[in-house]
Amino acid sequence: MKERIVIAMSGGVDSSTAAALLKDAGYDVIGISMQIWDYSAENSERFGTCCSLDDINDARRVAEKIGIPFYVLKLEDEFKKNVVDYFISEYLRGRTPNPCIPCNQRLKFDILLNYAAKIGASKVATGHYARIHSHAERGNENGNRYFIQRGVDINKDQSYFLFNLTQEQLKKALFPLGDYTKSEIRKMAKSFGLKVAEKEESQEICFIPDNNYADFIAGRVDAEKIIEGEIVTTDGAVVGRHKGLPFYTIGQRKGLGISWSRPLYVSEIDVENNRLIVNEGEALMRREFIVENVNWSIDAPTDGTFRASTQIRYRHPASESEITSIPTQSMGTRNNSVRVIFDEPQRAITPGQAAVFYDGDTLIGGGWIRETLNTNPKSQISNSK
Repeated sequence: MKERIVIAMSGGVDSSTAAALLKDAGYDVIGISMQIWDYSAENSERFGTCCSLDDINDARRVAEKIGIPFYVLKLEDEFKKNVVDYFISEYLRGRTPNPCIPCNQRLKFDILLNYAAKIGASKVATGHYARIHSHAERGNENGNRYFIQRGVDINKDQSYFLFNLTQEQLKKALFPLGDYTKSEIRKMAKSFGLKVAEKEESQEICFIPDNNYADFIAGRVDAEKIIEGEIVTTDGAVVGRHKGLPFYTIGQRKGLGISWSRPLYVSEIDVENNRLIVNEGEALMRREFIVENVNWSIDAPTDGTFRASTQIRYRHPASESEITSIPTQSMGTRNNSVRVIFDEPQRAITPGQAAVFYDGDTLIGGGWIRETLNTNPKSQISNSK
């Protein structure tokens, strides 16, 4: 009997080609698209840039072309709870969220994985550019543990978004594209006769159609939660007014409405005092920060310090760093907070974003940036306008 695999199909070239590759490899493949939005409440069926009704129809046509069953799971409530509500609440806390990470963990590798088990599927596959291995493959004594490696195409590698997957989820995940480049995938899609072979990639957040997250948040929270306040320099000088802290993020320059002799950027979001703190660009360069809720693909360090390359944004080139575990209060508890010090200062280390640790191409762990610690020696700006 063929092994049954569920493939999450977004209607794009990547997941479509992944489905075709699995079918070609002899698996019993079932295509699933997740409907994550109530399109009846929107003016257009093409709300967002992926998982729209048009994309679902593209996925259905691909499934018909390669000859696999196809179903749509309505997950609007689950998506709102696990992704949209999280996205909004993080901005209200003065943090900058990455909604793709909880979407992968909670929907694709939790809800969808549970559904797959109910229909007799052993694994869930996606179109991510990443690779999964077990420690047993390398002769490691921890052979029952799994870890992720970067995809072969370094320009498309998406391992960063997957750091939070548990060992049970990794055991049942499959990434058919990890050993290929994007150009190879498009060529394969053409060879399979898929009409999505040249389909453009989505670049924005899928549930925000015009990439205007400020309007999205404003339309979904009570007005009293959006309070105007002062924009100040690091020495306390008031230089303007902000429209509400959820509308800003670390490193932002445009839209501040400030007149100054040199460009100013958001360097800190002070939720307690409802202030937006700005500084010159050099002040955004920091070295030291705390990462919490770390998920380890290797054994968590019990004490001491180790070296790793740390990536603080999806497109950030991972940089060399020193990582020190922060001891927990109870004995036998896995350490889930660390202190990270980059060898060289990095721009805009942002609370709410993920920090992911690598040993070469191997993802060894990752967590959420809680706060920066060091004071940049150039953190003060001139009072002259």
